[in-house]
Amino acid sequence: MAVDHYENFPVASILLPRRLVPAVEAIYAFARSADDIADEGDALPHERLAALQGYEEALDMIDAGAPPAAQMWTRLAAAIEQYRLPLQPLRDLLSAFKQDVVTKRYADYALLLDYCRRSANPVGRLMLALYGEVDALSLRQSDAVCSALQLINFWQDVAIDIDKGRIYLPLEDLARFNVGEDDIRQARTGPAWEALMRFEVERARALMLEGAPLATRLPGRIGWELRLVVQGGLRILEAIEAARYDVFRHRPQLGKVDWVMLLWRAARM
Repeated sequence: MAVDHYENFPVASILLPRRLVPAVEAIYAFARSADDIADEGDALPHERLAALQGYEEALDMIDAGAPPAAQMWTRLAAAIEQYRLPLQPLRDLLSAFKQDVVTKRYADYALLLDYCRRSANPVGRLMLALYGEVDALSLRQSDAVCSALQLINFWQDVAIDIDKGRIYLPLEDLARFNVGEDDIRQARTGPAWEALMRFEVERARALMLEGAPLATRLPGRIGWELRLVVQGGLRILEAIEAARYDVFRHRPQLGKVDWVMLLWRAARM
């Protein structure tokens, strides 16, 4: 499940085969450091974009067979070569991080899903590549799970994101349910907010369930890893509902009791 603030990487999972740990750690180091460039500290937007462009150039060097000498890049290049990992998912991640620097609102759901396609889906595709599971159905279902996870993270972190000046709830949905940006800034809840969040929760749940069959098709550890990921995401949605969608005062998190429930539900999938 989630590790630190880059939510979509299962680097700490006990289910991850030891042979894959160096490769996953190398990919994670790339993703987390790039995410930090986009989101942490007090650098100006043009400085952040320039640093991320440097990452793009490093990927070009890896693609040309001459990776930069820094350890992060040599480890990533080794993982790419050993497992024949595609570079496009890594480039897609950088595209999403660059977008985070300049884009603070999303007009509609389609644009938000396009962001998820580049910010979350690449993680699933890289994990499938490490396991050698790259058929079209697996990739499509993995995309659904990863996009659902990203949406769930957005819904549980509305209060955190508004403090950063970001709103991931589509503006068309705010208008549809008569919720204003000031309502979010002031942490106002009520019938309109609950209706909006109920709609978003159901949308994320449907996407997760669309991809969930992948967890029962994949064998061994990756299947169990994905079962727990799916059930964890669904459990967070239940927690949002239990809080009557007040994610401002009750940010949903998984506790020890939840993990027992997740194991039971994963076993029954």
